[in-house]
Amino acid sequence: MHEYIALLRHNKDYRFLWLGNVVSQLGDWFNLIAAAELITELSDTGVAISYLFLARFLPLFLFSPLAGVLADRYNRRTLMVISDVLRAVVVLGFLVVGVTGQVWLFYLLTIAQFALSALFTPARSAVVAMVVDRKELVTANALDSFTWSTMLALGALLGGVVAAVFGAETAFVLDGLTFLLSAWFISRIVLRARVVDGPGQGGWLDFVDGFRYLWGRPYLLILSLIKATGSLVWGAINVLEIGFADHVFPFTLFPLAAALRIEDGGTASLGIIYVVSGLGTGLGPLFMRRILGSKPPRLIFGAALGMVLVAAGIWGLGTAPTFGLFLLATFVRTVGSGTIWVFSAVLLQIVVPDRYRGRVFAFEFAMLTLTQSVSTLLAGMLQDSPQWGLQPGALLFSGLGALFSLGWIAFYSWSRRNSTHERVQAFWYAGD
Repeated sequence: MHEYIALLRHNKDYRFLWLGNVVSQLGDWFNLIAAAELITELSDTGVAISYLFLARFLPLFLFSPLAGVLADRYNRRTLMVISDVLRAVVVLGFLVVGVTGQVWLFYLLTIAQFALSALFTPARSAVVAMVVDRKELVTANALDSFTWSTMLALGALLGGVVAAVFGAETAFVLDGLTFLLSAWFISRIVLRARVVDGPGQGGWLDFVDGFRYLWGRPYLLILSLIKATGSLVWGAINVLEIGFADHVFPFTLFPLAAALRIEDGGTASLGIIYVVSGLGTGLGPLFMRRILGSKPPRLIFGAALGMVLVAAGIWGLGTAPTFGLFLLATFVRTVGSGTIWVFSAVLLQIVVPDRYRGRVFAFEFAMLTLTQSVSTLLAGMLQDSPQWGLQPGALLFSGLGALFSLGWIAFYSWSRRNSTHERVQAFWYAGD
């Protein structure tokens, strides 16, 4: 942990970026727990929960191309501050939904919130490579993942408690305040001047230019799809684990629930699941990096291995007879997904020049959210289907993960044998 502490201590700009991420992620998980509780009160069906995640994912897909262009054209710090302030305003609008009970307004506000998130995410991914040295990229991304997972664990736990004790409205207010605090931290970052290539062609044409950059480098195009293939598998679990928490392993089944006077067993179980998810996502990349190192070929191998763990973990979710084994499977799954997330981000940050970085990360993020949308919608339909249900649905996605695992293992093997791999490695270290 010394290198992570050292990075935060000596790099002021990354420290402000990290602090903004800490408070923003904490609020996000407060928001998710509260939103899940609110949507189950308004419409307790698997498809309704799928719509919740679709409202979070589809705006990210639709607006990411424009966001990538903006991130490569304008001041990335300013874009992130604007996004945070506007998201603070939007999430406070959820208070109206709790009063009126209007589901359409709930989805509309969620869409607005995540359209603004689409503006934030590519800019932040590009800024990481601007404020840290190349040799520190793995450290910074691993720390970001550990922070995300820690806030998942802490935010889910606290969010579940706040939602159960004080109500969803309190969680939404806290989320709004965290966005404002995040904006303040990010406003203190000092970014070095960037070289921007001319006035640009505008909007989609600039995005297409960024896509041409990837298309001309098929190896990099494949690498930019690592998260997308993973999210096609793990996106479904966002829906299915809510069903498992509510109907298979509600906390009210356990004697401790009565002692703690917990009545909402589904929310409590979901909070515990998210705590374990946070631990797996945070510890996985740190553990895998220590074993595999941080050279590009090992990062590719780690991503392939991560997919294997995702498939194995989801199989465990569908077959676990007890809540303890369900949590163990959750840990295995999230070790894999965390490894995929960190290693793929580092690969792209190493290779992509700054002038294309916002658009490449926007493309990666757009494909990620598209496959997550497909996955979550299918999961909701399977959950409501009398022929499928929770356990068979989980096993189906486990099989899909196993298939993708074979594909990524084959890609790794091909990259080791093919001479193109050596040229690409030289390209990486030369910095284009």
